[in-house]
Amino acid sequence: MDRCFPFLLLLLMGTHGLCQQEEVCSKSVINSCRDCIRSGPYCVWCKQLNFTKAGEQEAARCDTRAQLIKRGCKLDEIISPKNNLTIVKEDPLSLSFSQQEPVQLRPQKINLRLRPGLSTTFSVSFKRVQGYPVDLYYLMDLSYSMKDDLENVKELGQDLFAALKSITEHGQIGFGAFVDKTVLPYTNTNEKKLQKPCDENYQQCQAAFGYRHVLSMTKSEVEFKSKVTEQSISGNLDSPEGSLDAMMQAAVCGDKIGWRNSSTRLIVLTTDAGFHMAGDGKLAGILEPNDEHCHMKNNLYTKSTEMQLQQMIPNSEVGVLSKNSDNVVKLIQDAYHKLSSKVTLTHVNLPANVSVVYTPKCAHAGPAMASEGVCDKVGAGQEISFEVTVTVASCMENTESFTIRPQGIKDTLTVTLSTNCECECEDPKNSNHPHCKGKGRVSCGICSCSEGFVGQFCECSIGDKDEHSLRASCQRNNGTECEGQGDCVCGRCQCHTTESGSSYHGDFCECDDEHCEKSHNKLCGGNGKCNCGKCECFQGYEGSACQCRKSSAGCQTPNNTVCYGRGTCKCDQCECDEGYQRPKCHECLGCPDPCQTKLNCIECLGFDSGPFKKNCGACSKSIYHEMVDQFPITSKQCHQKDTEGCWITFKLEQLVGKDNYKAEILKRRDCPEPPSVTAIIGGSIASVAVIGILLLMLIKLFIYMKDLKEYRKFENEKKKSKWAEADNPLFKNATTTVENPTFTGE
Repeated sequence: MDRCFPFLLLLLMGTHGLCQQEEVCSKSVINSCRDCIRSGPYCVWCKQLNFTKAGEQEAARCDTRAQLIKRGCKLDEIISPKNNLTIVKEDPLSLSFSQQEPVQLRPQKINLRLRPGLSTTFSVSFKRVQGYPVDLYYLMDLSYSMKDDLENVKELGQDLFAALKSITEHGQIGFGAFVDKTVLPYTNTNEKKLQKPCDENYQQCQAAFGYRHVLSMTKSEVEFKSKVTEQSISGNLDSPEGSLDAMMQAAVCGDKIGWRNSSTRLIVLTTDAGFHMAGDGKLAGILEPNDEHCHMKNNLYTKSTEMQLQQMIPNSEVGVLSKNSDNVVKLIQDAYHKLSSKVTLTHVNLPANVSVVYTPKCAHAGPAMASEGVCDKVGAGQEISFEVTVTVASCMENTESFTIRPQGIKDTLTVTLSTNCECECEDPKNSNHPHCKGKGRVSCGICSCSEGFVGQFCECSIGDKDEHSLRASCQRNNGTECEGQGDCVCGRCQCHTTESGSSYHGDFCECDDEHCEKSHNKLCGGNGKCNCGKCECFQGYEGSACQCRKSSAGCQTPNNTVCYGRGTCKCDQCECDEGYQRPKCHECLGCPDPCQTKLNCIECLGFDSGPFKKNCGACSKSIYHEMVDQFPITSKQCHQKDTEGCWITFKLEQLVGKDNYKAEILKRRDCPEPPSVTAIIGGSIASVAVIGILLLMLIKLFIYMKDLKEYRKFENEKKKSKWAEADNPLFKNATTTVENPTFTGE
């Protein structure tokens, strides 16, 4: 493994004014004191009898303290749950270390009962005692590239103990070593290489391993030197080492390492390479995350090849070692002072709906933050403090808790949380209170009626009806009861008065006479009266705000109509029906083409045919027609095909109104002559005959071509055949000779 720059890692285990917030009560649906208190941190409830006016909803009892007092609510009649802080345990801070457990954080236990949204702040003090014990665990990389450093560390025992004694009289030192995971591709898994992973020329080499605990915490300098001297170098393949696995085991195997309960725990990590991180394990098929438990047997880490570390360890300092590590003692001293002088207060197990802000109070304070508070350059014996602000977002059903602690310090503060979301009104015990007409009891200033009675003062007997059905009759379209502007009394709305002194009106109190459109900064332009949100104009005025005098001069058309009957004249201007265009509503650019929409009526009126033939009178109501030989009017000419396939030519002129036309229809239709049946039949027969003859000729041609191909093939085979001249082996000459006795030879 190539040598990279060596480094040392030391780990420690284990401005503020606020602007006053304006008080605002954002009310939603309020039916009781409990609803009010849960609406916001500054919502309070007035339980004073007769606080609300006649017909006023009880939700008016819910507002900010200032608003309720302004409206006449007495201070002792206001219900406002407050935050409560109880310090359960607050032992004084220790001055110096003795054999007993020192106290460095105060207080130790607090109970908080908070109103949601309302913050509370308390102070936490910290003082590091002088001479506090230190347990230092020296964790060394024994890969091959560290062989020179190992030889030097073997001689550092005396200096290490001297440095530790300069920090505290109660110091101990332990020792451990690591290399890497003993699987490919981190380590050569050949059996011989596992036993001796170093260079062949290097004899003092031990077998590969992940992490080995060598020496538990001891005060003996001799024992430390003896154990370290016994160590030898090992090796691996890749550059990163298994230092994170080693640190995790050193941290969680407290009984084997020998960590004391009352001590500052330090791990000094010396290495010349980086470390494997979460995800690297996939290369070796290691997918299981580290479970943060101790897995050591015979002082060896047994899960090195099965788990990978996922989380980094906080509170660390890095220093660069010299080539032979002879500056390690100074690095340890410097790093310890940096870590111990920086106090970081944070929390664990914080409930989901709880927020915490830390504000440090010290000479070198960090900013106020929600995650932690930091004070730097804090000396031993120096007392500092943090203001801790806790806020609960919503009501909690059960009591919960979380822990505040300085990082690397054993001392903790346990905060137990509950919420204060209920009203403590101290109501009279009389179940038939006179305020409720003797038909109910008083609950936080409002009447809780007995069965069979409803109303603000239980004055309404509902008989065989239930309260829900009575209240439903006061809701328009299942909306808010009496539109939120009245009270439902015995099934009918009793409307409230407006701020100006007038009254809401309507069956559901939905109307008022103050919110109509204005013109020239006057309601209804001063030319009408407002009724239920709409202007009712005086005679001679019109418009949505009665802003215009009645006049139709600007709406007159050349044919002496108003907007051609296709709109209304308002404020001396045409407001056209849908599709028609201003200024006079003469044309409709977006309307369907009348040549098509009126075709069936034109066919019926002009030629007594088409789909409207039996009901042609309906067309006469909208179309005045005339049959002509030619067109005298100069308007759009239509040329459409009717249901009989004939072309009809006609012209339309739109008269006053929307569906009112004058039509001129050309008397003669252009109808195409019907086709000749004889010609169609004759042509069909001739076509079939021609096609049949062509098919026969094609078949004959196909047969001829096939025969010709076979004949040519036969001729070629014939030419290729050869006949040999030879005697038939089966042939025999004749053996009998017959002569004619009468033959003379002449």
